[in-house]
Amino acid sequence: MNTATTNDTNAPPIVLKDLKKSFGAQQVLDGIGFQVARAETLAVLGRSGTGKSVLLKLIIGLQCPDSGSIWLHGQEINRLGADQLNEVRKKIGFLFQQGALYDSLSVGENVAFPLSRHTKMSAGARRERVKELLANVGMDRDLHKMPSELSGGMQKRVGLARALALDPDVLLFDEPTAGLDPITAAEIDRLILNLKKQRKMTAVVVTHDVHGAKTFADRLILMRDGRIATEGTYADLEKSRDAFVTQFLRGTS
Repeated sequence: MNTATTNDTNAPPIVLKDLKKSFGAQQVLDGIGFQVARAETLAVLGRSGTGKSVLLKLIIGLQCPDSGSIWLHGQEINRLGADQLNEVRKKIGFLFQQGALYDSLSVGENVAFPLSRHTKMSAGARRERVKELLANVGMDRDLHKMPSELSGGMQKRVGLARALALDPDVLLFDEPTAGLDPITAAEIDRLILNLKKQRKMTAVVVTHDVHGAKTFADRLILMRDGRIATEGTYADLEKSRDAFVTQFLRGTS
């Protein structure tokens, strides 16, 4: 793989090389490397504790790898200062597993927060933008509600609206359907699929939901013991004769 540079506008939005990460004696990632193409949706699957969520935190710069490199939009973020990293982050939306809404802010205020912090939009323009974002996820009627008044699925929708506020071209999802009933989970899966179709966004989705990944992902990576066990389309994984791959897809032990 050629090394991306800051001037390479054709570079894949996400490139990871030989990432290793340990917490004490526990090695969570052991040489992970892959790239995500423009407008591609990649699903990262694996059992609990295989380092999937840690991987997302490394990509966004919330944690640092022990070794290896992370390139976002042609920039190696391991080598960036705080101000430079914050500029790169503005192009990336992150949907946390629990939605991560501010409890003391209303739905509308939560979505407006990144607009207030990172743009010079007028108050009126922010209000219109918030309404538009919430309408896109079916939450425009809940503008004045507090997060405590929302179901888990509704909180995920608001979190997604906030993640889209700055028009990112990369989205990272951490277990977007965790804890949701099958109907609500399917609705979130459709939202991810619609984003892919309408905005041509690059996305990495960490999930346990094999059925959902089959619906929206162009490519899947299955992790095991901190490494990539296999990768490919869902059809590729279905053809695998590896016992672990078969067991994971079928949900058997």
